[in-house]
Amino acid sequence: MMTVVCPACPPMPMAHDTAHDAAGDVVHLSLPGIHCAACIGGVEGTLGAVPGVRAARVNLGRRRVRIVTAPDLGAAPALAALEAAGYEAHELDDTVQTGGSDDIGRTLLARIAVAGFAMMNVMALSVAVWSGATATTEALFHWISAAIALPALAFAAVPFFSSAAAALRAGRVNMDVPIALAIALACVTSLHETIYSAGADTWFDAALSLTFFLLAGRYLDHRARAVARSAAAELTALEVPRATLLDGTARRTVAVADIAVGDRIALSVGARVPVDGTAESAALLDRSALSGESVPVAIAAGDAVCAGEAVLDAPFVLQATARAQDSTLRRLAALVEIAETGRHRYSGIADRAARLYAPIVHTLAALTFGGWWLATGDVHRAVGIATAVLIITCPCALGLAVPAVTASITGRLFRMGVLLKSDSALERLADVDCVLLDKTGTLTEGTPRLTGLDDAAAGVALALARASSHPVSRAIAAALADHDPAEVTDIRETTGTGVSGRWQGGAVSLGRGADGTELVLGQARFPLEMTESLRPGAADMVAALLRDGFEVRMLTGDRPGAAQALAQRLGIDLVHAGMRPEDKAALVAELGAEGRHVLMIGDGLNDTAALASAHVSLAPASALDAARVAADGVILASDLGTVAQTLRTSRRALRRIRQNLGLAAAYNAVAIPIALAGFATPLAAALAMSLSSVTVVANAVRR
Repeated sequence: MMTVVCPACPPMPMAHDTAHDAAGDVVHLSLPGIHCAACIGGVEGTLGAVPGVRAARVNLGRRRVRIVTAPDLGAAPALAALEAAGYEAHELDDTVQTGGSDDIGRTLLARIAVAGFAMMNVMALSVAVWSGATATTEALFHWISAAIALPALAFAAVPFFSSAAAALRAGRVNMDVPIALAIALACVTSLHETIYSAGADTWFDAALSLTFFLLAGRYLDHRARAVARSAAAELTALEVPRATLLDGTARRTVAVADIAVGDRIALSVGARVPVDGTAESAALLDRSALSGESVPVAIAAGDAVCAGEAVLDAPFVLQATARAQDSTLRRLAALVEIAETGRHRYSGIADRAARLYAPIVHTLAALTFGGWWLATGDVHRAVGIATAVLIITCPCALGLAVPAVTASITGRLFRMGVLLKSDSALERLADVDCVLLDKTGTLTEGTPRLTGLDDAAAGVALALARASSHPVSRAIAAALADHDPAEVTDIRETTGTGVSGRWQGGAVSLGRGADGTELVLGQARFPLEMTESLRPGAADMVAALLRDGFEVRMLTGDRPGAAQALAQRLGIDLVHAGMRPEDKAALVAELGAEGRHVLMIGDGLNDTAALASAHVSLAPASALDAARVAADGVILASDLGTVAQTLRTSRRALRRIRQNLGLAAAYNAVAIPIALAGFATPLAAALAMSLSSVTVVANAVRR
């Protein structure tokens, strides 16, 4: 029985999410094009009609489907059915799937809730004290405040104390060390006042407010980081997990990892090549995922075939020339992993400021304590003033300076149609001076348009194309969707040749010709030239980027002629054609070595290494999962005009971040001397710190 999940609800974990369960074999497919509840019903309904498929469950959030099949059925029937129904699908290796729970985020939210609840209650008690409560009532309220604050802080402040303890054990300091010290001193001093001084001055509310604001900043930072996942793992998951091995005349299904050099692998129509090898017969391959070539490539017997390419027209046999770990896809995944490691070394503004912050604050607090102790001989007063210095200089404003702007501007960009995933993407977008644009699938629409057909010929081509599930036929059918199909009878499809039939008493056919795909009507032949159409806003985007002073280049694995023709239409002077994935990554590295800050925009597997190694990167929503994951952001809007606007907005965001850091510095310049002079209690310091945080947030969210 087919099951449909609510797209608004998180999918329930499966009890047996392995290669097999009690009902049969388990297959995972990636569905990068699904986006709504109707897609869920369509996918599950399609799979329910496939013989041998026993159950299917779509995970809309991860754009995947889990299928339980009859033993040894494999993924091929499900892939063929989904492709015929118009759904892009790729088999995934279930052994490398990752979970989607966010335990860290939920725990942070719980700590924020506890700190906020306790802070409001303790502040309410403090108001009663300030309003002139009697000594007995004042002492009682301070004991109640302690009973609320200490357990709350024991839970809510754990991230700061655990981080500080780990840093100190390693013989270093970080930003959490002064935070933990300030919270601890505020609590100890307040508890001492409550016990021995009848609660004259306590600062439990200061410790709670400090914890609350800093946790809020930490959660914003976590959410920015949590979206990003490893592109290398996605690429590995896109590798075919199983293949059909020819052993003499027998066939058996084996794990791709078990394929040895020299093994013969049988590939069906629609299958993705599992390992590099040579073809034993002619075939038509889709190489767009790896090379970006928009036109299927015909190969002859003996030609090299790479892992990741898809078989289009006819089954053929592949002789393996490399093991799975040495395949083109695996090398591409390694490139991405190396590039991601390098990009994550980028240090944000707040991180650079934090490296200077901790030692300065520690030194200042220590000098304050020592100076006041020597001057007055009063250890208690010296501790109180040193605590006030620690609190008033706590990095709440600094901690919120970047996340507050990031959250505000990221939300604004999302409404514009651009989703940023990386926490430092805004800062890096503001640095961009060179934009690299992939051609096929990024600047152009994935569905081509046909030229040179009259209405009658278009109607015949549409009728024949609709009778075939071949990818080229589907592209032709989509391109001619606004025409009426002709009445073609006796339609038949011949594998490797095309579709034929009869129209108005004569023979007609649609399929492979001498110079590519052609339509034959009797004695007349109509070559079908496939011309890609520009994405909406592509020309405006390029014009805006050039007008704003960016260097714009186009990268593609396509032929130089097609690339130059499109570049001329867009006004792009610098074109790099015939590029392999490693060539794109090498160009990005070369430009980076020259000091350029590159924005890479691409959509395919062949772009992932370049996306991961670029200073910053974006991918269209229609891109493959691996490209979307490798990129720092996703262009949700169909109009590419949002790219130039995103770059302008990111520069405005960087100005806001710098303004916030300036406000935080100005606050410290005024507040620190007051605290050093002993005019600020820990509570006053906490209020001043909170005011600086509110100021920073207000500046971040203004229009």
